[in-house]
Amino acid sequence: MSAAPSYKGLSGEALEREYNPRLAAPDFQAYLDAQASRATSTRDALAGSLDVSYGDGPLQTLDIFPAKTPNAPVHAFIHGGYWRGLDKSFYSYIAEPLVAAGATVAMVNYDLAPKLTISGIVAQIAEAVRWLHANARQVGGNPDRLYLSGHSAGAHLAAMMLARDWAAEGRPADIVKGVVAVSGVYELEPVTMLKVNAEIGLTADEAARNSLAANPPRPVCPILVAVGGGETPDWIRQSADFAKLCRKRGLATDYWEIGREHHFSICDRMGEARHPLVRAMLAQMGL
Repeated sequence: MSAAPSYKGLSGEALEREYNPRLAAPDFQAYLDAQASRATSTRDALAGSLDVSYGDGPLQTLDIFPAKTPNAPVHAFIHGGYWRGLDKSFYSYIAEPLVAAGATVAMVNYDLAPKLTISGIVAQIAEAVRWLHANARQVGGNPDRLYLSGHSAGAHLAAMMLARDWAAEGRPADIVKGVVAVSGVYELEPVTMLKVNAEIGLTADEAARNSLAANPPRPVCPILVAVGGGETPDWIRQSADFAKLCRKRGLATDYWEIGREHHFSICDRMGEARHPLVRAMLAQMGL
């Protein structure tokens, strides 16, 4: 019998415990339900345009909550869900403190795995960035003040935008002016060994092609790499290693381990105007 595949000495149930946030936070559904309810209240309270198409895919849509004043910075949030689940509609509440401070906010959806490969999802996020840059003024924003944040798989997708050669596409090399990456997974090899990969369909080649080691960020903007201090040790290590890579590549990099927040509770903090994580998001935008 062949040995179970391993990653950095982790295999089987030990690997599952490190890389399955729903095992690490067994009350995850209560968080998701509360966040979805809070997000619904936000959409009821904020003026905005929902499900604005930025591409041909059925889920290539944005919920846009404009600032009250024109020429505002534009902040795009990319949701997680291991590339195969969840939706922007769970996280509308993240827009509330940002809009209140003067930002136009876009909540980004994308077509999910296994319908799309991770490479295909990365390409869709790039389409979203191009759309927001081209249409910023129509939504009350400034195309020269475009910022990204993401949680979990969304943090990976935001980080992948820093590896892209935008100038080769005829766009500003620094089209993205700042990134906040929260509790991300940046090396994808362990995901191929998880039970959830039956839903994701991630191959070893796709994992290697879309890991940040193979797509190092370009030194075009500052980045905050944040992770919940209550995440599992190897999940935290991935964030610490990615922050080291960013510094090595010349990005102005902050690295934060935040309290005892776990993979789901940290999203609550992203909707709290006075939390240091939100204040850092605003500071990147000069707000």
